[in-house]
Amino acid sequence: MTLAVDVFLRDADGQWNVLDVPEGCNDSAGFENWRETVWGSPAVRSLGATYLPVLASSDLYVEASDVPDFLREVTLLREHLEAVAAAVGEAPDLVGSRLDNIESAALRARKIGGGVLIW
Repeated sequence: MTLAVDVFLRDADGQWNVLDVPEGCNDSAGFENWRETVWGSPAVRSLGATYLPVLASSDLYVEASDVPDFLREVTLLREHLEAVAAAVGEAPDLVGSRLDNIESAALRARKIGGGVLIW
């Protein structure tokens, strides 16, 4: 099983609605075990990441108001991609491609005032 990254919008009642992934976009945020081995790893936590490490214990819901901070966290991980990948034993291009997917979803969410869900 794999982790998926999606964009959601809240309706007037506060319920969230997951949007379809646009054609040509990839929704993979990594393998299921990446919850702990990558996104919740000591290497990611040591950078000060607070959003992605949530995946170690639950799904991640980033509300629309938090998307800019979430994008900064993605940028932080990208800046340390080589070190993170080495620490978790994954290829940098594999981790980087999943960060690309996460960032793409977050940018789509920011554009429409939505949130990001990784599950």
